[in-house]
Amino acid sequence: MLARMGYASRGVVYLLVGGLAALAACGQGGQAEGSRGALQSLLGAPFGKVLLGIIALGLLSYSMWRAIQALKDADHHGKSAKGLAIRGGLLVSAVTHTLLAFYAVSLMFRLSGSAGQGGGSSGLVSWLLQQPLGRWLVGVIGLAIIGAGLAHVIKGVKAKFDKHFRMPSAVQVWAYPVCRFGLVVRGVVFVIVGCFFLMAAYQISPSEAGGTEEVFNTLRAQVFGQWLLGFVATGLFAFGIYSVLASIYRRINPAL
Repeated sequence: MLARMGYASRGVVYLLVGGLAALAACGQGGQAEGSRGALQSLLGAPFGKVLLGIIALGLLSYSMWRAIQALKDADHHGKSAKGLAIRGGLLVSAVTHTLLAFYAVSLMFRLSGSAGQGGGSSGLVSWLLQQPLGRWLVGVIGLAIIGAGLAHVIKGVKAKFDKHFRMPSAVQVWAYPVCRFGLVVRGVVFVIVGCFFLMAAYQISPSEAGGTEEVFNTLRAQVFGQWLLGFVATGLFAFGIYSVLASIYRRINPAL
C-alpha cells in the first residue's frame, strides 16, 4: 500500500511539472517549474493544502518503499557492484523524496517563505562546499546523478521495467511507448542536472548547480528553445503517467 501510494504521488508531481512546463512552452502559463514549484502551484488550487498533505504523505510512503528496496533488496538486485550501485541510488531517492515531502508540509504551514532562496540544488551545493572535501562530494553527486540518468535511458530504451509490471496486453499497447518515452526524457534531464553539479564542483560555485527548473531555463535559452521545452515537458508528463501506471500494475512482493 505504501509503495503504490508513493508511485501515485510521484506521478502527480511529474504530471504537474510536465503540465506546467507544457503550458509555459505554449505561452499559456508563467515560468516552467521544477518539483518544488509544481507543489507551490497547488496552493492556489481549491483545497490546495489538503492536496499538498495527501501528496506529502504519498511522497513519504514512496521514500519508505525506496528505503525498503535499498536495504531489504526487495527487487533482488543482489550484492554485486552493479546491484549495490542500484541500491545506493534507491537510498538516495528515498532521501530526496523525503526532503520533497517535508517541503510540501512546509508549504501547508507556510514555513517556506524563503524556500526560493538558498533552497534546492544551489542551497545543497553551497552547504556541501563548506564541508571538508566538499568540492569532491559535489562532483561525486554529479556523477551519481548522471549515472542514474543513463540508467533511466537504458531502462526506457530496453523496456526493462517490463519484468516488474503485470499489465494486460491491451494496456501495454499504448502504455509501454509512453513509459519508455518518459523514462528516456527523465534520464536526459538527470544527465543535464548532473552536469550542472559537475560545473558547480569545477568552478566551486553553488550558482552553477540546478535542478529541473534550471534545465527548463537552459533549454528555453537555446535555438528552438520553446520546442525543446515542449518536448521535455511532454516527456516528464509521460513519466508521470508511467509512475501512476506503476502504482496500479507494478509487482510488489511484501514477502521480504
